[in-house]
Amino acid sequence: MGRGDLATLVRICDTAGRPRGTGFLADHDGTVVTSHEAVDGLSRVVLHAPGDRSWLAEAEAVTPLPESGLALVRTEGLGGRPLPLATRPEIEPGTYVRIAAQGWREARVLGPAAVTYTAADRFHALADALELAIGTEGAEALRRGGQAAGGPVLDTVTGTVLAVLGTALRGDRRAAGYAVPLRPAGPLTSLLRRNAATVPAYGPDLNLAAILELTATSTGPVRDPGPWPEPVERPDCVREFARFTAGDTPSSPSSAPPAPDAPPPSPRSAPAAPGRRPAPTVRLRGADLRAEDRSLADAVGRALHQAGRIVAASGALGDTTTATPERAAALARDAGRPLLVVLDGPEEMPPLLAHRLADWTRATEGGSAPTGSTSSPPAAPSTGNRPARSTLPAPCTARRRTRLRRPRPQAASAAEARAVQEGYGLGETDLARRTPGTRSPCGCSPRCGRRCPARCRDGPDARRSSPPTWT
Repeated sequence: MGRGDLATLVRICDTAGRPRGTGFLADHDGTVVTSHEAVDGLSRVVLHAPGDRSWLAEAEAVTPLPESGLALVRTEGLGGRPLPLATRPEIEPGTYVRIAAQGWREARVLGPAAVTYTAADRFHALADALELAIGTEGAEALRRGGQAAGGPVLDTVTGTVLAVLGTALRGDRRAAGYAVPLRPAGPLTSLLRRNAATVPAYGPDLNLAAILELTATSTGPVRDPGPWPEPVERPDCVREFARFTAGDTPSSPSSAPPAPDAPPPSPRSAPAAPGRRPAPTVRLRGADLRAEDRSLADAVGRALHQAGRIVAASGALGDTTTATPERAAALARDAGRPLLVVLDGPEEMPPLLAHRLADWTRATEGGSAPTGSTSSPPAAPSTGNRPARSTLPAPCTARRRTRLRRPRPQAASAAEARAVQEGYGLGETDLARRTPGTRSPCGCSPRCGRRCPARCRDGPDARRSSPPTWT
């Protein structure tokens, strides 16, 4: 069932079978969102979902919110796919939407409007409703008492629920349709939090569930790795992770890097993130870095962008490129699940990046890649007003290969030394094999079975103009 499909909707009836309105699932726990008028005055309601699934909700399972024009109903076994709820603070006028009013119809948001909701017992003033422009047939479908009450108002681009239709809402324009947006207040606060953590939404409504989906996609499919070698405990790595977990101040970026021959920290030997809730995790290798990277955030951004292309190809709605490293880390931090970035094999980074490792590390830990959490495992770069913290233990310096140079032997004469200095004399190997007292007349060749070319005897000027060719 895709987003915007009629199959995601739930019909709400009284116990006699008379239709009262429509609702939709908002989480995987079976919470149905509808308008208050759909359940107003009923002690029990019956909900019908596609596939001949029904649920009888008693009064204690219904949470009326008449001051918001909404109601929540707890159900079980209805199945279906929850719809993502909008998280944007404001809805721009001119946004095109789809509403379920005797079939899916297109409408347009005119802007905010003050309306009055008429319940069975009293009137309720709603100051932040949405006014919708809809055709004549759609306006007829929104008449009071119709099944359109409680239906979702879907953004045509992102597929998120911007508001809930109400047929008992009255404003300045009678011909217009009105809907109630979902704002965090009372029981809606926890519902919006659960929805954002479990139902992905992209574009302006990017949420934690989308970040979890992208980071899981960037990791790739899970395969059987086969037998693992015995884990090796690395005290430095364990100490750094314990420091992050405890919320202590990390090592200064200007501190001395690990020794070149020190073993690199391995995520396989690092402790897992505490808690059972899934945390967004980006796994990278040193080979994923690029020479032009300014900080680790660049590599994280590429991983999220590539995962976004895969998610979009699988049918996700909305712009996945809004999931930048900074925004992803901020969303994860606000949800209490800081973004974790694991960099394995840092010695595989490009040589040009390794040459400026100190600057890259400072940018990763400092202002160009600020972090979000102070009491959790290492977090990826994010934005914030407080001083930045380290996102990862400082990556180990790539092992440098030391080339052993053979000491250059002393020239046996001034002429031979001059020849070597000018670049036309002997190499180190020939000098090592030189036999004293057997120099050529020009002093630039040992006795090795080769003769000196004639132009070498023409004097220093000839030797500087062209190197000798040995035969």
